[in-house]
Amino acid sequence: MGVPPHPKKGGKKRKDQRKQAPPSDSVEASGSKESKKVSIPKLEQASAEYFRRAHDTLKAGFESEEEKGLFISNVLEEAEAVALPLALNTSGSLLLQALIPSTSSSSLSRFLQALTPSLCLAACHSCGAHILEAVLLRSPLLIKDGAEDSETLENLVLELGRTVQKELSTFALDAHASFVVRTLLQVLGGVRVGSDGGRGLGISSSRAKRAKTESEGPLEFEVPDSFISLLHEFSSCFQEHISDFITNKYFSLCLQVALEVLHRKLPDSCSELCCSVIGYLSSCNPTAGQSPLLVFLKDATCSRVLDKVLEVSNPKALRSFYKAHVKGQLRVLAEHGVANFTLQRLIQAASRKLLGQLFEELSPGVEEIMAHEHLGVINALLGACRKRGVYQQEVLQILMEAFHCWEPPSRQASCVPLIASVLAYEVYYGEEDGEDPPQGQEDASHPLSSVSYHGSLMLQHLLHFADPSMVLRSFGAMTPKDLVTLACDPAGSHVFNALLDSPTIPEKQRRKVLRLLKGSYFSLACNKHGSRVLDAIWNKASLPTKQAMAQELAEYEPQLRHDPFGHHVSRNFALTHFLKRRQDWDRHQEAEKKRRNLFAEILDG
Repeated sequence: MGVPPHPKKGGKKRKDQRKQAPPSDSVEASGSKESKKVSIPKLEQASAEYFRRAHDTLKAGFESEEEKGLFISNVLEEAEAVALPLALNTSGSLLLQALIPSTSSSSLSRFLQALTPSLCLAACHSCGAHILEAVLLRSPLLIKDGAEDSETLENLVLELGRTVQKELSTFALDAHASFVVRTLLQVLGGVRVGSDGGRGLGISSSRAKRAKTESEGPLEFEVPDSFISLLHEFSSCFQEHISDFITNKYFSLCLQVALEVLHRKLPDSCSELCCSVIGYLSSCNPTAGQSPLLVFLKDATCSRVLDKVLEVSNPKALRSFYKAHVKGQLRVLAEHGVANFTLQRLIQAASRKLLGQLFEELSPGVEEIMAHEHLGVINALLGACRKRGVYQQEVLQILMEAFHCWEPPSRQASCVPLIASVLAYEVYYGEEDGEDPPQGQEDASHPLSSVSYHGSLMLQHLLHFADPSMVLRSFGAMTPKDLVTLACDPAGSHVFNALLDSPTIPEKQRRKVLRLLKGSYFSLACNKHGSRVLDAIWNKASLPTKQAMAQELAEYEPQLRHDPFGHHVSRNFALTHFLKRRQDWDRHQEAEKKRRNLFAEILDG
């Protein structure tokens, strides 16, 4: 399978038309203060047809990698003459994105060289930006392998980087070119980072999906020293532009990636950039009695930058930030719709010493924070206490007081359904007068009907505390129906993962809770999330427990085989084998248990 024949006629004429013919399309340069319509060269119909057929040939596949490599080399050679119009053409862009991941160093060098004179136009176009990102991501792999023309490719990437650096205000302020800047920073640093900048900035969902796909691959890769040197220069360049563009949403996203890459590769440069960001924001609009930074904490764009600054700062810098800017204001921030996210980052990054100060200031306002439905702050606090191993009993008591189930002690057995549904005791049970219903009637008359995502996270943190006994007692007081509701919920099913995985839960108490599900296995097996919980229980179970589970489900084997979720359980539990060849089934389960234990020992070792 070869390259489709390229049209011989009209090649020279097409070259003349690129210079003389008026284009039919245009792009708006959003990086400049005054928007200007920039002309876009259009791909000739004959060339468009050639590349369309080339794309069809590529999709059809090849008999050998050698044939595929020759095909890609030939097509990219033809693409060099029309690099810009092809990159800015929707179909042409898709073809190039399919070709570039498999191209050679020499082919990629020639193509990038053809595109470099029109770098800004390509980067500021939705299709062209995709191509530049693909070229950048492919380059380090070819340079590392020392392939032919790898030095030329390295110089071309550096030339591209320096062009972006000199015109950072153009590239970083453009909706499309900002993606190129972010990819360039990661390539220069040899790392892939997770900054996506998503909160309320109107970023295209298609871009987000593509970024998720591209995130698959090595998190770190080798790059030449020249790339690290240019990355260091970018750090200084960002510092120069902070005062002009930090409130721009696209520049903000680029700055976040720069901070994360520098944190991984050039920590000292990262600290300098963090100081520059906080220093500039602190100097704006000074107000007596409070830090000017509080204004920016409540801004959707700047708060995202501050989130990243806190994430990459060292413990000493975090303590200074707290004392100078937010001490005494944490409850105000926690109740603010935007600032509460930055507060979450501060809590998550806090050292044991700083966490104590944050806890002391926030704990009296937990119920008010919950009333504002900013449950991420509560989960951040629980997660930090779990991670640092401090204030666990104190935060549990404060949380239960917020749900009105700490006093009287009889209410403590109700904490799991209350936390799961994020409802106060009086609201959940409808007891506005404050009187407790008779013991033993609570769960039966008020079944669990819904599970909150944040409620599920709270329970997962609590189950990993050093002493989860109070939560386990509440689990033991729940009805089997409520436990099935929890297990069959998308968020609630993860609570059972925590119950099974937590190293602080005694095995006896774990079995006591799981035993309540006996008689409900069929209901779990026929549910998407419940079946996964059942699989997780099965993987941790002893042989006698597996025998009991299989025995209960065996009578439903015909129904399970035809259920969209149950048939997976039937297959994983080998129910047909269990019914017909019981001794073989027992031996297989014993061998499987030994294999799992051996694998676990290898991982632990």
